[in-house]
Amino acid sequence: MALKDSAHDVDSALTRDGYRGLSFENAFGGALSFMRRTYSKDLTGVDLAVTGVPFDQAVTHRPGTRMGPRAIREASTLQPCDPPYGWDINPLTDFNVCDYGDLAFDYADIPAFPKALTDHVSTILDAGAGALCLGGDHYISFPILRAYVAKFGPVALLQFDAHSDTWPDDDMNRVDHGTMFYKAVKEGLVLPERSVQVGIRTHCDDYLGVNIIDAAEVHEIGAAKTAEKIKSILGDHQTYLTFDIDCLDPAFAPGTGTPVSGGLSSAQALKILRDIKGINMLGGDVVEVAPAYDVGGCTAVAGAHVAMELMCLFCTNLQNKRKA
Repeated sequence: MALKDSAHDVDSALTRDGYRGLSFENAFGGALSFMRRTYSKDLTGVDLAVTGVPFDQAVTHRPGTRMGPRAIREASTLQPCDPPYGWDINPLTDFNVCDYGDLAFDYADIPAFPKALTDHVSTILDAGAGALCLGGDHYISFPILRAYVAKFGPVALLQFDAHSDTWPDDDMNRVDHGTMFYKAVKEGLVLPERSVQVGIRTHCDDYLGVNIIDAAEVHEIGAAKTAEKIKSILGDHQTYLTFDIDCLDPAFAPGTGTPVSGGLSSAQALKILRDIKGINMLGGDVVEVAPAYDVGGCTAVAGAHVAMELMCLFCTNLQNKRKA
């Protein structure tokens, strides 16, 4: 980049005209939007809104994922100067993607949080955009699913995780990041026969009919065949994708609240995400990045790369629908 241009390539999240374009400003400076996307509360014409959900009041072990959205945004500044690797589309130049900022909520009023998040995501969906949410602990997927199902009807759930999060919990007022998919199945939000959980390596007495591809199977059959199996289960059904960063082995993602050994590598996860291109993905989230326990920022980097893959999956699906 020529020195004479450097004065203009700064804070593009605030100064860009519109939503599209690569960003060439220094990774260590500037406004920390996700992938240097334009900050905007105007959703007119937006294809995908990235929004942070800095909530971690539902954790069972180590807190700190409220700082996850900020860490993921910071880590993402390494990527927006080039097209995404391994894809034949570029969401940064060919689609209207904005950073919608974070959910505003009263951290001390936990009972009010679920509805606040559902309403927040509903605002995005009602404007005709998709939502990519940066957590935050994994409970956030439950209120998000309620918003999606209110608009689209029941969805298939594609979940990357060390834990199934289907432990029994019939108290709908409890806020717990280990029981929300039990509630989602019981509430009819997700279709278990169409859903699949990848990377599981902790015990649960009842997976409620959800298809399981555990971490051991991924290691045995490989990423490519795992992706084939996922696509065969999902079919063309409308899908919500949630990626708990603890799906990755702690060697690749130590900065999380409930790490479990034996997980996927970053390479395996990215290969699977790229190979499931074409799924009917309506939206998604990346959760459980806890930077206080991170080493060298590697967990946040992994989270940012996963979020970029989710962006590409969403935009590929959107492109396919527009061509149909």
